[in-house]
Amino acid sequence: MRPLLYKEFNNASIYKCSPVFTEEWKANVVTFLDALVSSCVVVPCSFTHPRGPLPTSRLRGIWHCSTNHKEYIYNDDNTLIVDSFRGRTKLLGPLGQNNCTLEIIDIKDHDNGPFCFRIELAKTSTDTSTTDKFSFVEQCVEFRMLTDPPKPILNHANTAIQDHPYTLTCSVTHTCPSHVPKLTWNKGTADMATEIHREVQRGLWEVQSILTFIPEEKDDHTDVTCTAAFHGKPESSETMTLYVKRAENYNHIIILTVVGIGTAVLFGVFCILMVKKYKKRIAELQNQEGRPALSRLKGRVRRVGYKSCTLFL
Repeated sequence: MRPLLYKEFNNASIYKCSPVFTEEWKANVVTFLDALVSSCVVVPCSFTHPRGPLPTSRLRGIWHCSTNHKEYIYNDDNTLIVDSFRGRTKLLGPLGQNNCTLEIIDIKDHDNGPFCFRIELAKTSTDTSTTDKFSFVEQCVEFRMLTDPPKPILNHANTAIQDHPYTLTCSVTHTCPSHVPKLTWNKGTADMATEIHREVQRGLWEVQSILTFIPEEKDDHTDVTCTAAFHGKPESSETMTLYVKRAENYNHIIILTVVGIGTAVLFGVFCILMVKKYKKRIAELQNQEGRPALSRLKGRVRRVGYKSCTLFL
């Protein structure tokens, strides 16, 4: 078995831990995160300890500054937390499930860190020897302070078609899933949008709003804006100009085609009737008159027929 394990801090304080294998004390902490000033941040954290499964009541979770292990930013005993963090921190997960995730709200521009997690196995009335404790000073979290919130990203087709469904997607990343940013649109109603939440990577999340509406002619060249409202009221927005293309209308083509065909049919019937009329007249003249009159009438029929067909074509 390895010798007793010690952790030493800058102020020369030494914590004595049980004679355990070092690999049994483990923590998995996101070591670097963006933090939006005046908003909130969540630090994903998990751990293991050598005693095996224990109820949350047997565990004490503490977060402290890396430079001073007694400068608590979170402690079960609220009176031990430094004034600048009191009322702004809490553990989101049960320690009995090895979850040490930390939430900090109302972020200040000096909350940079690094901050480290410490676990203590609490004493009980039946086991007074339980004094194990360990600070994971090699896995601490630091924040990059953001004074301006991230801007939403808009994804959309270049042109909308009048009276056809049109979809826009607005998304923004954040580091506070306990208080998800609210995405709103200046067009449509709330029930037209669908929200999706997902984890992009450990410590970074994304909220996405999908808006579908039916654009009208009056929507052409209007602005569509998506606004992201973060916890603590910081806001950012992104705007696009909507271009609406008129839907193709073939009704006028159909009407003109039908009218043209109808006119052609009527004119054709008229020509046939006229030809029949003159042929009948010719037959009558053959019985009543001589050849000169008949020849003149035949020529007239040919001229009328050719002229009518020429005009029609």
